[in-house]
Amino acid sequence: MPELRKDPIISRWVIISTERGKRPHDFVVEPEVTKGGFCPFCPGNEHTTPPEIMAYRPAGQPANSPGWTVRVVSNKFPALVIEGELDRRGEGMYDLMNGIGAHEVIIENPNHQATLSTLTIPQFADVLYAYRDRIRDLSRDPRFRYILIFKNSGRAAGASLEHSHSQLIGLPIVPELVQEELSGSLMHYRLKERCVFCDMIRQELQQGVRVVLENELFVAICPFAPRSPFEIWILPKKHHSSYIDMLDKEYLKLAELFSPVLRRLDVALNRAPYNFILHTAPVRETHMEHYHWHFEIMPKLTLMAGFEWGSGFFINPTPPEDAARYLREVQLEEAAPPAGESTT
Repeated sequence: MPELRKDPIISRWVIISTERGKRPHDFVVEPEVTKGGFCPFCPGNEHTTPPEIMAYRPAGQPANSPGWTVRVVSNKFPALVIEGELDRRGEGMYDLMNGIGAHEVIIENPNHQATLSTLTIPQFADVLYAYRDRIRDLSRDPRFRYILIFKNSGRAAGASLEHSHSQLIGLPIVPELVQEELSGSLMHYRLKERCVFCDMIRQELQQGVRVVLENELFVAICPFAPRSPFEIWILPKKHHSSYIDMLDKEYLKLAELFSPVLRRLDVALNRAPYNFILHTAPVRETHMEHYHWHFEIMPKLTLMAGFEWGSGFFINPTPPEDAARYLREVQLEEAAPPAGESTT
């Protein structure tokens, strides 16, 4: 029988359509077609992108030249622009402000053929460090209240370029979805004097049925009320409200968990497109007792249609307990193959 499940953080309801009971091989994943041709993100083409904001490269090498391992540039077609003032104002009953913000691209590796899941653990950790460093830098801008990190992998997930990259948008407001999490977790904290995410982690580790992977510092789970099949959350076991509030070695441990999670999704779902989002505390609010940063990974396996748009409900044909079991049973090689030097 189908189940209605309530998200314990934001009270969102989802329908787990158990009668459909889709397994990994039941989803039709269109293969990505490699277009080839010129790539502005490949080494040697640095002059075709906006000037780099940050790059990891050997000391002494000039900016905007080859030799980098991670490179961050402004988005050539930004959703928001960084120059100017907010100028908050009203027009009758309506509120508006100028479209001020930061929109950056994190180019994850110089190798055009590499994906995030094929990077070595140190290479993956460098991407996670880059997220931290850019959030720290932009948090100093008094105009910004939130820094959103996200990745679109595959055309069906919104990626317009093949070369593996993530994006960052600095916002003058806290996004509604994050605000719902902040409000819901604060309500739980006021009632029980505990973090709802910490409670969730504790229960998931005790039950084990929705745990995909864990190490000593982090856990990956299929959440109790997932919006999409094979949705996965990655959370620190220790309470951290802000992603930037960790030691260097903790980001390496995060990479050690994050990488095999993506590789398991690749194997189980035939490299299905996916999105992931980093939800973290608003800028300059790095120590919140009620909030817990986390990554949310959502494979693109189903479409939102009239019922979903009209009701706000999500229909998920794969129970998270089944999804977690499928992913735990995936057989992986010892380590991800190293991403070599770019051949383009």
